[in-house]
Amino acid sequence: MGLLTVSGSPHIHGGLSVKKLMWGVVIAMMPAMLASFYYFGMGAIKVTLVAVGSAMLFEYLITKFILKQPSQLQDGSAVITGILLAFNVPSNLPIWIIVIGALVAIGVAKMSFGGLGKNPFNPALVGRVFLLISFPVQMTSWPVVDKVFPMGLDAVTGATPLGIVKEGLKNGEPMADLMAKVPSYTQLFLGQSGGSLGEVSALLLLLGGIYMLVRKIITWQIPVSFLGSVIVFSGILWLINPNEYVNPLFHLVTGGLMLGVFFMATDMVTSPMTGKAQLIFGAGVGILTIIIRVWGAYPEGVSFAILLMNAIVPHLNNLIKPKRFGEEVSHG
Repeated sequence: MGLLTVSGSPHIHGGLSVKKLMWGVVIAMMPAMLASFYYFGMGAIKVTLVAVGSAMLFEYLITKFILKQPSQLQDGSAVITGILLAFNVPSNLPIWIIVIGALVAIGVAKMSFGGLGKNPFNPALVGRVFLLISFPVQMTSWPVVDKVFPMGLDAVTGATPLGIVKEGLKNGEPMADLMAKVPSYTQLFLGQSGGSLGEVSALLLLLGGIYMLVRKIITWQIPVSFLGSVIVFSGILWLINPNEYVNPLFHLVTGGLMLGVFFMATDMVTSPMTGKAQLIFGAGVGILTIIIRVWGAYPEGVSFAILLMNAIVPHLNNLIKPKRFGEEVSHG
C-alpha cells in the first residue's frame, strides 16, 4: 500500500468529485465547441475528434503499459485536454500534427509527471506551444469564416484580427485603417472571425465561464484579476497613444483571451491554491498577455503568459499560505 499524503485538518467535503468537476468543464465548453463546428464545418469536427481520441488513447496506453496503473479515463481530464488542444489550433491542421500535439500534451506535459494533479504546466498549452514552435506555418494558416455561408465552405486562409493589427502597425499603417480591415466588435464577440477553434465566440466562452462560476467549478479571483489587468494595462497604453495601441475592448474579444481567462488559467492543478495568490496569478497572466501581444514576436500571448505564470505557482503557494486551523490571530 502506498502512502497517502493529505494536508492538515479540518477536511470539508464540498460535494464535487474530480470526475464531476472535469465533466462540468466539458459541459461548459460545449456551446463554444458547437459554434466552432458551425463556423468551420467538418474541419473543426475532425480536429476535435482526433485531438480528444488521441489524448484518451495516449493516456490509456501510458497509464497501462508504462505507469502500470488502472485507467483513469473516466475522470474526463484527458477529454478536457483534447478539447482544449483542439480549441488552440486551426481547423485545417493536418491529422498527424494533431496527434503529435496530443502526445506531447499527455505524454510529456501530464503523464511524465505522474498524471492528473501532478503536472506543473497546463498540458494542452504545452502541446499547443510545441506545435507552434515546431510547425509555425501550419499553426498560423487560419481558415477565414465565411460571413454569408458558414459551415466551413470558405477554404481561404488569412490572418487573425490580432495578426492584421500587429503586422499593420509594424508597417506604419494608421490605426483607423487597420480597424476597418477587421470584423466589427459585434462580429468578434459573436464569433465571425478567423482563428483557432476556441477563438470563434467570446460570448459563448463567457457564458461557459459564468456556468462554471455558478456551479463553483472555478472561483472568481483568476478571471477577475486576469480581465482587470488586461483592461487596465491595455487601457493605459491606449490612452497614452491611441494611434499605436488598440483599445481594451479589442483585446477582450479577440484571440484566445476569453478561452484563457475561464478555461486555461483557472486549471485547478496548475493555478495557485489561495485566493490572494490567485489574484496575483491572474494579474500576472493578463499583464504578460498584453506585453507579448504588443511587443512580442507573436500576435497572441495568452498561451505563453499562462505557461510562464504556471512556472511560479509553487513559489506563490509557498509565499501565500492559508492560516492553519486553530492559529491565533492578532487583533492588534
